[in-house]
Amino acid sequence: MLPVDLPDTVRDALLAPLVDHHCHGVRRDDLTRAQFELLINEGGCPAPPGTTHFDTPIGAGIRRWCAPVLGLEPHTPPSVYLARRADLGAEEVNRRLLRAAGIGALLVDTGMESAELLTAAELARYGDAAANEVVGIEQIEQDVVEMAETALDYMDSLAEELTARAARAVGMATVIGHRCGLAFDPSRPSRGSVIAAANRRLSDPKEPLTDPILLRHLLWTAVDVARDRGLPLQFHAGFGDLSYSGLHRTDPARMTTFVRALQPAGVPVVLLHGYPFHRQAAYLAGVFPHVYVDVGLALTHSAAGSARIMDELLELAPFHKQFFGSGCHGVAETGHLGALYFRRALGAALKSRVDAGEWSVADAAKVAHMIGSGNARRVYRL
Repeated sequence: MLPVDLPDTVRDALLAPLVDHHCHGVRRDDLTRAQFELLINEGGCPAPPGTTHFDTPIGAGIRRWCAPVLGLEPHTPPSVYLARRADLGAEEVNRRLLRAAGIGALLVDTGMESAELLTAAELARYGDAAANEVVGIEQIEQDVVEMAETALDYMDSLAEELTARAARAVGMATVIGHRCGLAFDPSRPSRGSVIAAANRRLSDPKEPLTDPILLRHLLWTAVDVARDRGLPLQFHAGFGDLSYSGLHRTDPARMTTFVRALQPAGVPVVLLHGYPFHRQAAYLAGVFPHVYVDVGLALTHSAAGSARIMDELLELAPFHKQFFGSGCHGVAETGHLGALYFRRALGAALKSRVDAGEWSVADAAKVAHMIGSGNARRVYRL
């Protein structure tokens, strides 16, 4: 799966066990074709009548690279692939695909917890890997608001629960970019405005949090906890869930003021899935000492085009500021392809630089180790 004439030391570095610094659970149950196709498309909608989500880069990638892991020929038709998936059963499919990804440690975002999804411990068992938790702060807020009786109870419980959950986590994550955009007011909201907003929130606690005042309060409360615990804070930016806001609102450059305001706190800011704004994210990582980046699930969904995205990220982002993150969610195919296209894309980028004489072989092997696992082990203190 790597360039055939890649130097052995670089090849070994690329094939070493990865640290997946951002992934989610995958479905534990057997899926219908309609369910499977929804989970390989970020839009969350069925394909138009007469078409299929297999006619996409990720769909072609599944048929090329996941089919052999399930004992099929490459490029097998979708119907044959899904029939084989059903014959093996979800447990065996998850085990094969997650183990074949070659990941040594999984940092699992628990902000999408569901009885239908494998837990972090189960992902680790299926993938023969270690697992740690990244706390999804909006999910914690949802748990708190459904139990709180007053605004003050809500505020106190939120801080207490974030602190308790962070004590057993290696990082925290927020989807504020998908809830209200990344051009949010960077200041802490006043106590009075939070109390008023909390009272409104308590009148309808089952709804997901979208109030900008409470989102900012939640974020700054998480910043305080992350600072005290020495934890990174992940921000979903660019490619991803569009159910709350348009893609343009998740351009990470829009949060420059907040990034600057956060610098004195020393909390590492991790920009996830920056595509198609990965060059802006790379710029922020280049100029701010506490900003880190990945391109995450963009590599999975761009598939054969992933090498170009990786090459563009390497244009400016410091090599010690980049992570591998599969963005795995829903189906184990996304985890397997995330690791595979990361290795292929980075391998192609490293080879071009070595062949051009820009980097030595030792440079290329060092960068592969840093991005594949070393940076995550350092920043997340694994």
